[in-house]
Amino acid sequence: MDSENIEIIKNNNIFYNIKNFFIDRIEKSNNKNYLYTFILGDNSYIDKNVKNSYQTNGISHLFAVSGMHVSLLTMIMYFILNKLIKNKLIINGLIIIMLLIYIFLTNGSPSIIRASFLFILCLLNKELNIGIDNYLILLFILAISLFYNPYYIYNSGFLFSYTISFFLIKFGSISNLFSRYFTKLLITSLISFVASIPIMINNFFSINILTPIINLLFVPLISYIIFPLSLICLIIPKLDIILSILIKLMESLSLFISNYKIELVLKDLPLFMYVIYYLIIYFVLVKVNLKKYNYILIIIFIIIIHHNINYFNDSTKLHMINVGQGDSILLELPNNKNILIDCSNKIGFNNKDYDIGGNTIIPYIKSLGISKLDYLILSHGDYDHLGSSIKILNSIKVNNVILNSGNDNKSEINLIEYLKTKNVNYKKVSKYNINIDNKKIYFINDKDKENENEDSLIIYMKINNYKLLFMGDAGIESEEYIMSKYNLKNIDILKVGHHGSNTSSSYNFINSIKPKYCLISVGENNKYNHPNIETLNILKKCQLYRTDKDGSIVVELNDNKLNIKKSTP
Repeated sequence: MDSENIEIIKNNNIFYNIKNFFIDRIEKSNNKNYLYTFILGDNSYIDKNVKNSYQTNGISHLFAVSGMHVSLLTMIMYFILNKLIKNKLIINGLIIIMLLIYIFLTNGSPSIIRASFLFILCLLNKELNIGIDNYLILLFILAISLFYNPYYIYNSGFLFSYTISFFLIKFGSISNLFSRYFTKLLITSLISFVASIPIMINNFFSINILTPIINLLFVPLISYIIFPLSLICLIIPKLDIILSILIKLMESLSLFISNYKIELVLKDLPLFMYVIYYLIIYFVLVKVNLKKYNYILIIIFIIIIHHNINYFNDSTKLHMINVGQGDSILLELPNNKNILIDCSNKIGFNNKDYDIGGNTIIPYIKSLGISKLDYLILSHGDYDHLGSSIKILNSIKVNNVILNSGNDNKSEINLIEYLKTKNVNYKKVSKYNINIDNKKIYFINDKDKENENEDSLIIYMKINNYKLLFMGDAGIESEEYIMSKYNLKNIDILKVGHHGSNTSSSYNFINSIKPKYCLISVGENNKYNHPNIETLNILKKCQLYRTDKDGSIVVELNDNKLNIKKSTP
């Protein structure tokens, strides 16, 4: 049945009319991306690179509608209402109504609910002379929020909002020991920063130690200039041009500063360790509040140890990271030596703009406490093997890059130009050896071929008496060449070639090398129908793991036992 006409039904709900009024005003502004952010709590309009710089600099909280916004709005409302109304009870009532409406306008984000209800309940607590400590009121709001929606506990904004607020309420008085504005602001920033460290470790696996200093610049700029001017521009649109200049300055400054971050990568921890972290932070701040400033060294010492904890690691692990239809294999060696073999990007996911490098590979590496790669090995130039290489080079220190020596495609040419610009050591090889802490890695596909897949670097290594073979996307032609030239038998771990395609893993090859465990990196329901049923039949005799069904796969290569763990896909 076809529709004969379309009728627009007017929504007479006063709250939606108020929200639509603000949306209409915002849409007419040249700075609507920030008006949406500051007024309606929607920062999705901000440029992605700029937003990433805010996160790197540790100032993202300034763009989430929260306590700062509520404080300024209530201050403005008090100023206006005190000029018009003399009855304090009516003024407070109107302020409370305004905040409830504001919660609706911002879609009830956890941070604005916390800030608004904390203000309302603290106001009632004061006016009614109830005498409840403010931190207990905060904990009450926290409990009600979690009772309403227990999944808030997985929202990083929720955790940041309540944790930082709690510590500022408990220890904000430390800043009162100083008289100068910027000293007070620095102390407040330091308390917020220290309180947020465990959450940053759990969510981002790193901290930028310049964040408290950066806040000294951006907090006044945004709190006293850009945010108030954004509100004024709703009433006086002609001031948009001034706001545009200031926003451009702010964005350029943030992008510039983010290039000079001092990042400490901190390994993810078991839950009980985060509890211990907070107990130590609380204890230290109690001592600092008593003017025993030397106790802050305890936190500094713990962070230094945490950052360098991998140097105490003597185990060897192989991680096949679940990157969908692509490859990415991480080797953790003793003494903080690390090798990444391939780094896929944007392949095998329904959303073609999904950034596998930024959203999967880099967080995975950092979660292990890894801040540098001794080698980034790229088996060949296909995008599902080197697509995230530049992203990784921008995010993690890489000492050496190894590429195959065959014909270069566009992706490889762009990467090589980038490596030259950044003065990163790189080699193009076919047959080559790497010796890293007396562990040898052999590249054994020593014939350059025009076919990109057949030209893949094939890597063989022996670690703790285990034999490992990584086939890249090499096919049957390369397999036959290796069988004719090398005597590879009883392979313990085989990274199956070309995602389990029928162009590789021939019966003769598998029967010759006799692998015990086979790993296939492949995307779920991929358009290539990998792994092929014929290949799976050939691999029946070995124990098979595949990322589309097992998720990321971790192989512990201990001296006396090989142990394989898998995650949920």
